[in-house]
Amino acid sequence: MSMQDIAAALQRVETVLQRRPDQGLHDDAPATARWQGGVRVESSHANGTRMLTDMPCELGGTGDKVTPGWMFRAGVAACATTSIAMAAASEGIALDLLEASVGSRSDTRGLVGLPEADGQTVYAGPRDMQLQVRIAAEGVAPERLRALVEAAVQRSPIPNATQHPTPLALQIELS
Repeated sequence: MSMQDIAAALQRVETVLQRRPDQGLHDDAPATARWQGGVRVESSHANGTRMLTDMPCELGGTGDKVTPGWMFRAGVAACATTSIAMAAASEGIALDLLEASVGSRSDTRGLVGLPEADGQTVYAGPRDMQLQVRIAAEGVAPERLRALVEAAVQRSPIPNATQHPTPLALQIELS
């Protein structure tokens, strides 16, 4: 799809949402994960897409697949990149380069349930994340590109979810 096609699609969506804001709220496609044995898990989408994850050898896996944590970081990077590309299309900016990389630091003690020396729980999630964006567009001022990236990331759903607490309702079904 061309950048002009993306811009036109976004304009159509914006027009609909301005008239009917209630149309913006929707259920997202669920992700289903099924244990495959050991610490290998297959995640699937209703459209048939499937992805396997595993853990490193040190945590009982084979280390031959990406970890769920890597998939999380990849989701943040992909979502930010998509949002930036959409914003560029909306502004008529022809991109020559767009790349996002997400890194993080985590404490494995949280994953395995080991507490701090004082008994406090060790947080199992990433302690911090870094989003690095490389972008280029011939003839576009660096300040404009910087502003485009900052605005796009501010409204990018997955990076937003890392910046604001998202309630998680845990439901358990026993079979």
